[in-house]
Amino acid sequence: MKDLRAQLTDQIKILDSQVEVKQQQLSDLSEFLRRRGDIEAEYARALDKLTERFTHKTKKKEQWGQSVCQVWSVLLTQTRLESREHAALGDTCCNTLTQWLAHNTEDTHRLHKRSKEVGIQMQDELLKVTTELQTALKTYNQYHTDCLIAEGKLKEAERLEERHTGKSAELGPGQSGGQRRSSVKKMERLMEKVKAQETQLKCTKARNDYLLNLAAANAAMNKYYLQDVSTLIDCCDLGFHLSMERVIKCYLASRCRIQKTEDAGLKQLEAAVTSLDQSGDRDALLQQHDSAFCLPFRFNYHPHEGDQVCEVSAESQVRYELETRFQQLQSRLAAVTLETEEVSKTLKATLTALLDSMCDSDCNPSPDMSSSQLHEPPGGSTAPKLALAKRRANQQETETYYFTVTAQDELNTSKTASHILFIIFPRMQCARSVRVRKSRPVSQFCHTLFTTDILSYIQSSGQQIPVVVESCIRFINLHGLHHEGIFRVPGSQREVNLIRDAFERGEDPLSDSECDLDSVAGVLKLYFRGLEPPLFPYDSYNQLLECVQIEAVTEKAAQIKAIVSTFPRPLLIVMRYLFAFLNHVSQYSDENMMQPYNLAVCFGPSLLRGLDSDDAVARQPQVNDLVKTMILQHDIIFPGQSELPGPVYEKHMTLESPAELSFKQGELLILHSKASCDWWRGEVGGVKGLIPHKYISVWAERAEMHPMLKKNSC
Repeated sequence: MKDLRAQLTDQIKILDSQVEVKQQQLSDLSEFLRRRGDIEAEYARALDKLTERFTHKTKKKEQWGQSVCQVWSVLLTQTRLESREHAALGDTCCNTLTQWLAHNTEDTHRLHKRSKEVGIQMQDELLKVTTELQTALKTYNQYHTDCLIAEGKLKEAERLEERHTGKSAELGPGQSGGQRRSSVKKMERLMEKVKAQETQLKCTKARNDYLLNLAAANAAMNKYYLQDVSTLIDCCDLGFHLSMERVIKCYLASRCRIQKTEDAGLKQLEAAVTSLDQSGDRDALLQQHDSAFCLPFRFNYHPHEGDQVCEVSAESQVRYELETRFQQLQSRLAAVTLETEEVSKTLKATLTALLDSMCDSDCNPSPDMSSSQLHEPPGGSTAPKLALAKRRANQQETETYYFTVTAQDELNTSKTASHILFIIFPRMQCARSVRVRKSRPVSQFCHTLFTTDILSYIQSSGQQIPVVVESCIRFINLHGLHHEGIFRVPGSQREVNLIRDAFERGEDPLSDSECDLDSVAGVLKLYFRGLEPPLFPYDSYNQLLECVQIEAVTEKAAQIKAIVSTFPRPLLIVMRYLFAFLNHVSQYSDENMMQPYNLAVCFGPSLLRGLDSDDAVARQPQVNDLVKTMILQHDIIFPGQSELPGPVYEKHMTLESPAELSFKQGELLILHSKASCDWWRGEVGGVKGLIPHKYISVWAERAEMHPMLKKNSC
C-alpha cells in the first residue's frame, strides 16, 4: 500500500516536471522568435536604408547605360521587396507568434492544473479501492483464524466425547454417573459444532468479499495503468503539439514567402543581366548626346581674294606630280591594308585574352564558390596571393598593349590614307549585326500512376476505376473491415514503397499475396494524396466548404450534390466508388474504431485541397465535416448506376481479381451475377472472370429453365 502511494505520488511529480519542461520549451521558443524578429527587423531596416541611398544616388547621376540601369533598377527593386518581406517576418515573430506562444503557455498551465485535479481524483478512487481490499483481507484473515480455532475446539470436544463414551461402555449400564458425563460431553460437542458452523459461514462470507474486492482492485489497477494514465497524459498535452505545429508552420510560411520573393527577384535580375548590351548602350549614349558626338559639317572651300577655281587642277604642269602622288598613296594604302589586317587579328586575340583575364576565376571569384574558398584563413599560404598579384599585373600589361596597338593603328591609318582617300573612294557604312535569341525548350512532364492527373490517366488507360484504387479497396473489403485503426494506424513505409513500385510497373501486388493491411491502406491514401490536381477540382474548394455552414443535413447534402454534379463524369464514378466504400468501412466502427469523422480526418487532406496552402490548417475542420457528410450521405449526393453508368462498389467481393475472359463462338458460359451494365461475372471452362455484356444474348425459354445458363452469339 505504501509502495502504491509512493508510485502515484511520483506520477504526479513526473507530470509536474513535464509541464515545467513544456513551459520552458515555449518560453525558449518565444525568446528565440522575439530575437529572430528583432534581427529580421534590423536587417529589413538596413536593406531599406541601402536601397534608399543608392536609389537617391542613381537618380542624381546621368543615365546613359540603359541595360546597366535596368540591372540597377531590378537589383534595387528586389532588395526593397526583400526588405518588406523580412520586415513582415520580424513583425510576425515579435508579435503574432510570441502572442500565440504566450497563450499556449497559459493554456498549458491551466490544462495541467485541471488534469492534475482529475489525476488526483483517479488516484483517490484507486486508493479507496485498495483500502477496501486491505480491509476485506484483514476481515478474511480474522474470520479464517476464528474458523480454525472453532474447528480445533470441535475436534477436541469430539475426542473427549469418544473417550467418555468408551469408559461408560466399559463400566456397564448400571453406572448412571458415566452416562451423565457422556451426555454432557455430547452437548458440549454439539455446541462447539454449532459455533464452528457459524464461524465457517462468517469465514466464507469474508472470503467471498475479499475475492470480489480483489477482482475489483485488479480491474481498477488495469484500467488506471492501461487507460487512465494515457488519458491523463493526453489531457496534459491537449493542444500542445498542435499549437507548436501552428507556430512553426506560420514561421515556415513567412520564410517560404521570403524565399519565393527572393527567387522571383533573382530570376528577374538574371534576365536583366542576360539583357546587358554593350553596343546598344553605346548607341543610346550617342543618340542621347547627339550634339556632342554628331559628325561636324564639311569644311568648305574659301577662295582667296576672288579666286574662282574650286577643284583640283590637273594641268600639264602638275598632272605628273598628281599621278606620282596617287601611285604613292595606292602603294601606301596596300601596305597599310595588310598591316591593318594583321593588327586587327592581333587586337582580336588581345581583346579575347583581356576579357578572359577579367573573367578569370582567381581574379574575379565565381559566385558558386563558398566563403571558405574566397577568404584564406589568417596565417595561410602566401602562394595564392602571389599568383593573384601576378595575374593582375599580367592583366594590366595586356590592357596597356591593347590600347597602345589600338592607338597606333588608328594613328597610322588616319595619317596615311583616310583624309586623302576620303576624296577618291566613297565611304562605306557597316551594317550592324543583329543577334537573334533562341527560345528555351518547353519542359516535358512524365505522367506516373501515383503523381498524375487522374482524368488523363483514366482516358489513357481506359480504367474507369484506377487499378490501385480497385485493388486496395478489394483487399481491405476482404481482409480489413474488422481491423482496428484501419487508415489511422500507419503501415510499414518499406512495404508501402514496395506495393507502390509494383503498381507503377503495371503489376497488381494485392491479387495473390499477403500484405500488411495498414500498408495497403497507406498506399490508397498515398495515391489520392499524390494526385495533381486533387480528386476534387481546385475551383470547387471554396464552394464545397461553404456548404458546411448549412445546418440542415438534407439541405446540405442537396447543395453538395448540386456542386458535385458539375464534375466530369470519370471523377464522379471514382468518387461514388470511394465514398460507398468508406461508408461500408464506417458500418464496422464498433470493431475497427473508424467512425465517419475519423475516416474524414484520414482522407480529407488528400481529397480536398485549395490552391493556397497557408489556410489549410485553419480550414481543416471544415474539410473534415464536409467529407464526413459525403460519407454518411453518399447515396444521396452521388447518382445511381441508372443515372451514371459505370462501376459501383460492392460490399461482397470475391478473392479473385476479375479479368476479362476469352472464349470462342458457341462456347457455354456460366453467369453468376451482373457486375455492371457492361459486364457479367461468370466462368468459361472453370475459369472465373468478367464477360462483356455485348457478347451475350439470353434465350428466354432456356433462361426460365436454367437461369444461370446463357450462350454467346458472337
